Amino acid sequence: MEKIRLKLKAYDHRVLDRSVASIIEAIKRTGAELIGPIPMPTKFRRYTVIKSPHVNKSSREQFEIRIHSRVIDIMSATPDTIDSLMKLDLAPEVDVEVRSMGKE
Repeated sequence: MEKIRLKLKAYDHRVLDRSVASIIEAIKRTGAELIGPIPMPTKFRRYTVIKSPHVNKSSREQFEIRIHSRVIDIMSATPDTIDSLMKLDLAPEVDVEVRSMGKE
């Protein structure tokens, strides 16, 4: 019985939500208790680029990347829960960070 925290990040929120749904389904099949998914604030990374070098400095373009993230806490993880999470096939664009919070 340990607590596990999963942090998921992706540029596309639809892909992220599909991955979260498959993780939740796998956790519920094993009978573990879970909290979440908790949507975290979206991070914006903005870049300003000069359109043409050496001339027209006032002519610029702006680009933006949005990073969506979710947090899932598994309260009573069993070895069966961990095995089912390891066997999941998630989308390659989703970054998953797993942290064990220890025993309660």
